[in-house]
Amino acid sequence: MIQGTGSNVGKSLIVAGLCRLFANRGMKVRPFKPQNMSNNAAVTADGGEIGRAQALQAMGCRVALSVHMNPVLLKPETDTGAQVIVQGKRFGTMRAREYGKQKAELLPKVLESFSINSSEADLVIVEGAGSPAEINLRAGDIANMGFAEAADLPVILCADIDRGGVIASVVGTHAVLEEAEQSRIKGFFINRFRGDPGLFDDGMREIETRTGWSGLGVVPWFADAAKLPAEDALGLADGFGDGGMKVVVPVISRIANFDDLDPLRLEPGVTLELVQPGTPLPGDADLVLLPGSKSTVGDLAFFCAQGWDIDLKAHHRRGGHILGVCGGYQMLGRSISDPDGIEGTPGTVDGLGYLDVETVLTAEKSTVAASGTHVASGAPVAGYEIHVGRTDGPDCARPMMRLANGEPDGAVSVDGRVSGTYVHGLFTGDAFRQAFLAGFGAGSELAYDRDIDRILDDLAAHLEQVLDVEAVLHFARRS
Repeated sequence: MIQGTGSNVGKSLIVAGLCRLFANRGMKVRPFKPQNMSNNAAVTADGGEIGRAQALQAMGCRVALSVHMNPVLLKPETDTGAQVIVQGKRFGTMRAREYGKQKAELLPKVLESFSINSSEADLVIVEGAGSPAEINLRAGDIANMGFAEAADLPVILCADIDRGGVIASVVGTHAVLEEAEQSRIKGFFINRFRGDPGLFDDGMREIETRTGWSGLGVVPWFADAAKLPAEDALGLADGFGDGGMKVVVPVISRIANFDDLDPLRLEPGVTLELVQPGTPLPGDADLVLLPGSKSTVGDLAFFCAQGWDIDLKAHHRRGGHILGVCGGYQMLGRSISDPDGIEGTPGTVDGLGYLDVETVLTAEKSTVAASGTHVASGAPVAGYEIHVGRTDGPDCARPMMRLANGEPDGAVSVDGRVSGTYVHGLFTGDAFRQAFLAGFGAGSELAYDRDIDRILDDLAAHLEQVLDVEAVLHFARRS
């Protein structure tokens, strides 16, 4: 199990790299994360949800996604509450304090999934969440030491030197853990080192002396990690690229499935600008893309509170194009109704009014793989749906997609400049992305899946060179 000295120290990518490393050695490898918190979800073949990081790690293993790779997924809906997904399906919505009292009851399900995952593998690499040093959360823990103890796993600690204070973070973690937990950690490594790793030799020895843990290596900065799909919205930078086509995305408060943007930020012909709250939408955009949301009604209010509704009106008046994906699609309609209070207080709110459609939120959640054809270009489309609600209206007579089952998806305005769809992951398909960008006069040089696969191989080779991989295997075999 890879645990970290804190959040965002690189655990997810390290696990993905190790998965590919051992898969390249011919081993059957599986990723596992007992509890994840993210609004960036992936959909499995059987219609379940798991964290996006586990989807990347499964790609590292070269295996299909399974709900048992991430049995508990928390999807924040407010600052104090989240939707709880258990083994791929909605379990309920809980406030943080309520979940804190009930999470221990989920341990049997987590261990069941771990057993199923393990039965298919020579090696399971488990990712922790946050840090085991958060001892205020230790009671009933299923994410870090609580799970490691229940499954009797050896632990390796990951620390990020780029954040500063790395010696204190590792030694401090040792200091606050119980003796049994200290002994469960077999080694540590230092991640994201810039410069000559030999300059940290004394630091490694100091940590080893103070903790008794084995130093397993120093991982130099891996620049291409930035090209891999990110799970945490906090990792979203303000802009990417300097291509001729400008795509602008307002960063709403509960942005979800923002990996939709990943292929666009890697396209040489595209400039992708992520507009942070409090900043107006720029006037030179070719396309404004409204992303998915975990709380559509709340994010619509947030969107308007930034004054982005006024900016969007000016963009449209200048002849600009608009695309809404999932929650963004719902916002573009005339109204959103929530009769059962799925997202809060029951009622109906006005939408932005660019599409002649209306959305009614329902308790039933759609989580399915989707494929079909882009109506305007005829290009093949492949992705997934993950949403609540249904959308109907006159503009649905002009669907954006025609799905493989014959059903229409989405809507297009009469003038063709505003479109909406429920299908996430559209831009990962090279054929669709090329056709879509061509409509704006932009070329596409990216083979997205091939490039991500190559980066995973490069990351695996990077780790092979700098980590004591044989020690990692030794610890795993002893478990």
